[in-house]
Amino acid sequence: MRSRGGRRTVSILLAALLALGATVGPGSVALAAPARAHVVDEQRGRPRVVDLTIHSPALGKTAKVRLLTPDGWERRGPRDRWPALYLLHGLGGSHETWTRDSDVERLAELRDVLVVMPEGGFAGYYTNWWNAGAYGPPAWETFHLTEMRRILERDYGAGTRRVVAGLSMGGYGALVYAARHPGLFRAAASYSGPVHLLHPEHVRRWREAFKEAPEYRGLWGDPVAQRAIWGRHDPYALARRLQPVPVFLSCGDGRPGPLDEAGAKPDEIEAFDNVLNRSLAKRLERVGVRVTTDLYRGTHSPAYWERELHRSLPLLLSALRSAR
Repeated sequence: MRSRGGRRTVSILLAALLALGATVGPGSVALAAPARAHVVDEQRGRPRVVDLTIHSPALGKTAKVRLLTPDGWERRGPRDRWPALYLLHGLGGSHETWTRDSDVERLAELRDVLVVMPEGGFAGYYTNWWNAGAYGPPAWETFHLTEMRRILERDYGAGTRRVVAGLSMGGYGALVYAARHPGLFRAAASYSGPVHLLHPEHVRRWREAFKEAPEYRGLWGDPVAQRAIWGRHDPYALARRLQPVPVFLSCGDGRPGPLDEAGAKPDEIEAFDNVLNRSLAKRLERVGVRVTTDLYRGTHSPAYWERELHRSLPLLLSALRSAR
């Protein structure tokens, strides 16, 4: 596992955006877009791990996708398909995050599942950036759910039974993807995600951050002036759209717990995420979503996300294997 200092760089709180946001704004996109998304490189390293580089018109550049392939995948025929688990990384992460910081490669339960771990940008927030109404790159939602998905289902054995999970920023992404695209995912799991965008304190923190990192207004605009746009990307506001799918929602409370290093200090990032998760959990229960919660003692760190992946797998795999 990474050091505590390293772990904090994958947090979703805006302190990270203030420190690093100037290097990752929408203006950084430079490559010309081809007529359609296509694979430009394929690397096969250790067993079951395949890294794709996809040239994406939606992003205006290339992006990486790591696949953890199921048994028999190398010998697949043109009609062979496997259910897919999309695993999304957090702020500052990459397509390597899950295989680097968890035991996902060793899980026997996933030997008959295609695990899809796409790059999501340093702080892409799994969204098509608003860019003051101009839209255009980066369009992460389109890349993941249209361009990448079609490539995987056409050429790499991905089936149409899908579930989605993610950590931190990726936990937010898992829920918003499931809510905004009914029928695309059969279940969703969020681990320590910022899952209530329009919570008053979350809004206050973002508006403070804009003073130092104004380029992040490109995501959804200002949460007051463009409140409707924020609402269209807020799992809390979209809660009713999650009624058809089971949801796993987990988060620590910021107090050092059983998986933290000796001498660990309280974690304000996770403590605030806990507030957002409790808010969403109540909302999901009120509107009749089948939500399973795991709100525990612990910090914003990979050891807990690995554990929560284990705890959520029965729900995710049951949804993948159901008859519907």
